[in-house]
Amino acid sequence: MKIILANPRGFCAGVNMAIESLERALDFFGAPLYVYHEIVHNKYVVERFLRRGTVFVESLEQVPEGAPLLYSAHGVSPQIREQARQRNLRAIDATCPLVTKVHLEAVKYAREGYTIILIGHEGHDEVIGTMGEAPDRMILVETAEDVERLEVADPSKIAYLTQTTLSVDDANQVISALRKKFPLIDNPPKDDICYATQNRQEAVRELAQQAEVVLVLGSQNSSNSKRLAEIAKGLGPHSHLIDGVAEICAEWFEGVETVLITAGASAPEDVVQECIEYLQRTFGATIQEEWVREENVHFPLPKSLRELLPAPVSLAGSD
Repeated sequence: MKIILANPRGFCAGVNMAIESLERALDFFGAPLYVYHEIVHNKYVVERFLRRGTVFVESLEQVPEGAPLLYSAHGVSPQIREQARQRNLRAIDATCPLVTKVHLEAVKYAREGYTIILIGHEGHDEVIGTMGEAPDRMILVETAEDVERLEVADPSKIAYLTQTTLSVDDANQVISALRKKFPLIDNPPKDDICYATQNRQEAVRELAQQAEVVLVLGSQNSSNSKRLAEIAKGLGPHSHLIDGVAEICAEWFEGVETVLITAGASAPEDVVQECIEYLQRTFGATIQEEWVREENVHFPLPKSLRELLPAPVSLAGSD
């Protein structure tokens, strides 16, 4: 058996920043440290932080007044920020900058009087936060069929935004339907779907047809991981979205010569390596790394956290 290992895969810059923010905040404040929503949508990451004393909450009423609170990578609404201020919480904003970009676009369009069509998945943490920026001006759609049912007061003042973790193909179908129905629709100058989501999808599209089975490491509530599994399945191979090696079934690999392994943007690399080791141990698998895109993106820690942490000690000598 041969394993094709897709690159890029796994953690993106936004996830790296959010996880490092939580680690550094835990070091600084100690436990318990409160996080609004899961820091990222991954079972293993969440369980690791639970063991360190992190408390994940869905309501700020669960957070004691004055306690430290970290916002997850998916972003929060202005209403949540105001609640945090009222409760004197020491808020650290670990929102991915690419999600913040969408929030700022929503504010801009709302201020200019546009009806905003948000393409995304109902109930997703990112969508809830984005819609909170302009709840009276924003309409959520998921499919081209949703677009057909849309009615807006002024078709000349309409714009669309997208959730950052969508399938590029699915989003393009909805955008095409929007452009057909509303020829004057506006959109931001740069794509909202994040670079990492697009790169991981591109790698699966390029590599999946070389394999009979595709393993996607990621949790069921991870939008970008689910899209990877859907894309792979659409290209022909048997596709499995799993959290880790414990979910693997040996029967999936009977008679299989080539397996593609990738990971969603919130899945840690150690779960990938455990799956590789299982296939090597059980089937004598060999590894072939394939690179589709290089990634060199890095996001700094939130300013509110950097201001709390001690300045790094310079190792340079003095004259």
